[in-house]
Amino acid sequence: MLRQLWIHLRRAAWSAFNHGAFGIAKAAAYSGVLSLFPAILVVTTVLALSQNSDTVNDIRAAFYDILPPDTMDVVQTYFQMNHARSVRLVWSATIVTIFAASGFMLSLMQGFRRAYKLPRGTWGFWRERAVAFGLIPITLVPMLFATMLIVFGHQIERWMIDNANHDFQTYVLFLWRLVRWAIAMLTSVAVLAVIYHFGTPGTQDWRRVVPGALLATVTWFLTTLLYGLYVTRFADYSVIYGSLSAAVATLVWLYMVSMSILVGAEFNAQIFPVPRSRGDDENAFTKEQQQLV
Repeated sequence: MLRQLWIHLRRAAWSAFNHGAFGIAKAAAYSGVLSLFPAILVVTTVLALSQNSDTVNDIRAAFYDILPPDTMDVVQTYFQMNHARSVRLVWSATIVTIFAASGFMLSLMQGFRRAYKLPRGTWGFWRERAVAFGLIPITLVPMLFATMLIVFGHQIERWMIDNANHDFQTYVLFLWRLVRWAIAMLTSVAVLAVIYHFGTPGTQDWRRVVPGALLATVTWFLTTLLYGLYVTRFADYSVIYGSLSAAVATLVWLYMVSMSILVGAEFNAQIFPVPRSRGDDENAFTKEQQQLV
């Protein structure tokens, strides 16, 4: 079983290279940067209007867990700035976020199509964009659930500490944090499974998208952890890029996240390939290469 897993992983990585995943990941990362910062501006503005300091601190702590340090410096300024003027920018920032997020989805969907060796134009122009726009609110539902867990997680944790028996307090705290991380992982798997399921022409069965979602989630978390350590202890983007260091660090992080998602799609395609004849596969891939040239 482990040998088969290794074979599928190796083939998925090689297929991602052959299908131009590096270029697709660059395009997805660019759209991701354009959507991330306006989205953070909207979130911090809404939080500032709520006047709930505990909620703001919990959200800030959550950003510290998932964003690179340089990016977090920019987010910190969003929390500290005067949002009186930013309220008028909420709608425009929301529109920019939606359109940039749809571009992110379109880039990923292009990678999914190549993973299954489907020809360009399998979906029409308008249908493809309708699916990309539709994926945005669908994926927001589990993400909002995870956000609510983060917001109220520290309050629940403090309640458990106050009401738990002193002898079991440490175990209760450890168990609760383990549950929070497990829910975060499951939420990530659910979001990626939805993207794989609806973002691939010829909608894939749920059973066929879970392996890649699991692989992408694990790779995503490990990449974020290792990249955070690298940026904190070894790299200093501000020396080279100056004031652009936060944007560059975020771009690199989103590039690695996009690569994880694309490799997950290739992994699904290796385990559950679309039943097609060999001639169809070769003709579709040759046509794709000719269009790229």
